[in-house]
Amino acid sequence: MEKPMNSIRSIRKDWDLIESLISERSRVLDVGCGEGDLIQQLKKNLHANVHGVEKDQGLALKAIAKGLNITHGDAEKDLFQYANQSFDYVILSQTLQAMIEPKKILTELLRIGSKAIVSFPNFGHWKIRLQLLLLGKMPITEGLPYSWYDTPNIHFFTLKDFENLCKEMNIVIESSIGLTSKGKQFSLNNTFLPTNIITHEAIFLLSYKNFEPIKIKTTNKMFAKNSAIIN
Repeated sequence: MEKPMNSIRSIRKDWDLIESLISERSRVLDVGCGEGDLIQQLKKNLHANVHGVEKDQGLALKAIAKGLNITHGDAEKDLFQYANQSFDYVILSQTLQAMIEPKKILTELLRIGSKAIVSFPNFGHWKIRLQLLLLGKMPITEGLPYSWYDTPNIHFFTLKDFENLCKEMNIVIESSIGLTSKGKQFSLNNTFLPTNIITHEAIFLLSYKNFEPIKIKTTNKMFAKNSAIIN
């Protein structure tokens, strides 16, 4: 199904915000990279060392034809092949809602990369709520343009759902950006805004909490207690 122009513009905005969260010359893995347009952008603008994984063989071959380092593979099955902390950033753009096991995928992203960048459409947006209220059927919007019977999305969740999952998994939200349906961006940390209602799409920069042993000095010797402090 061909994506409408407003959806393409939305994706481009999403990519620009993802780029803004990445340091120059970083090692970057894009999971579900499609034809490689995002990693091509990161390679050009940030001089990043870019790699990609794509499930669709046709899209993967198109990316390889562009000279990009792309692996044809299924993110739900093949990420184990990447070593721990082998990338600075691992990106999952507009794909988490299509994963069978989102929680497992988040764990893998932060095993492979020091940081993860995840973006997704917000099912708590006011247009979706209004369609459910007035029409009583699964909504179709700019961010979720498919009918219920042919959508690739199998998990619908809101900002609050995602934030609660991160808390449960001890994942640190280092930065979070919301986009309205008009493309206006704002910080999701702004408590004065009803973020779960006005956010059309969200981009999160994630990492794990780092723990260090607490060293306790006694009159006899110094030893490390089985406790930890959070950086």
